[in-house]
Amino acid sequence: MNTHSFKALDRTVRDAFIKMNFIGESPLFLRSLCQIEKAAKHDVAALLLGETGTGKELAARAIHYMGSRSSHPFIPVNCGALPEDIFENELFGHAQGAYTDAKKSQSGLVAQAQGGTLFLDEIDALSLKSQVALLRFLQDHQFKPLGAQGYEDANVRLIAATNADLAALSVSGEFREDLYYRLNIMQITMPSLRERVDDLPLLADHLIRRFCVEYGEDERFLSVQCYTWMRQYSWPGNVRELENFLLRGFLESEGPSIIVPPPRQWEEANQQINISGMNWDADYNEAKSLIIGAFEKSYLMHVLLKADGNVTRAARLAGKERRSLGKLIKKHGLREGEE
Repeated sequence: MNTHSFKALDRTVRDAFIKMNFIGESPLFLRSLCQIEKAAKHDVAALLLGETGTGKELAARAIHYMGSRSSHPFIPVNCGALPEDIFENELFGHAQGAYTDAKKSQSGLVAQAQGGTLFLDEIDALSLKSQVALLRFLQDHQFKPLGAQGYEDANVRLIAATNADLAALSVSGEFREDLYYRLNIMQITMPSLRERVDDLPLLADHLIRRFCVEYGEDERFLSVQCYTWMRQYSWPGNVRELENFLLRGFLESEGPSIIVPPPRQWEEANQQINISGMNWDADYNEAKSLIIGAFEKSYLMHVLLKADGNVTRAARLAGKERRSLGKLIKKHGLREGEE
């Protein structure tokens, strides 16, 4: 299948993706759509990777509703919201009298997803104990509600998602390697927005048309001047962040043209060192110090923005030791206490 053209997708598949708000024509994005289509055809576990806001749950829903289980439930679960002590109860349910407050039997999320799909988001947030319980279930798709006498069969498809590097976590022992292999049968990576900046006009047009319908407005459009900073911005929140920016601009702008100002941190990180404004009457060492200081601050703001504020990642991008970069950050007052 040619992944360089949306038109290369089967018309029925293309229409299904559009209906589910998959907007874009960049090669990386189209490759993800092709992988989603393939995953929908094969009833096995799937692992969705990608940064926050790239549409991993949307991809999971597409796999479910384009597949053979579409007439059955799609049950999303945020693993980060399930403490270790209630994980098995939430997942498998309990029988009456299983514990003091269990006044009646209650089915768990697995039973609720019977015949359909169980989507486990933020799978990396599970404790090692919870990972063992999930692994045991995946081995034979049988489970026992807390306090029950026997096991029950589950006919569910499991799709997991994470913005973490599960392969690295499994090497470090923070995520069970055997569970990682169970989940990673079909792997799909949703690209970040900065990896598909050519899709910005399509995404902006789609979102603004949706806003017009939702808020009863006449036809409106994004000012061309906005695309300059949008193409250069790193979009740490990806499409979700873009949607929030556009909605704010839509509600605040007057007239048909929507102007969205760049975030303050982008403006600061992209300030040019103004050599023309240099005090040339200063002595050499003072002038040199001023230029180096201005460069250091601009560079640090840029690399911190690119790393979404993560100092360890910023140090890796800058090719410096974290402690050394932390001292520079503290020196320029960009973040108190970093070392």
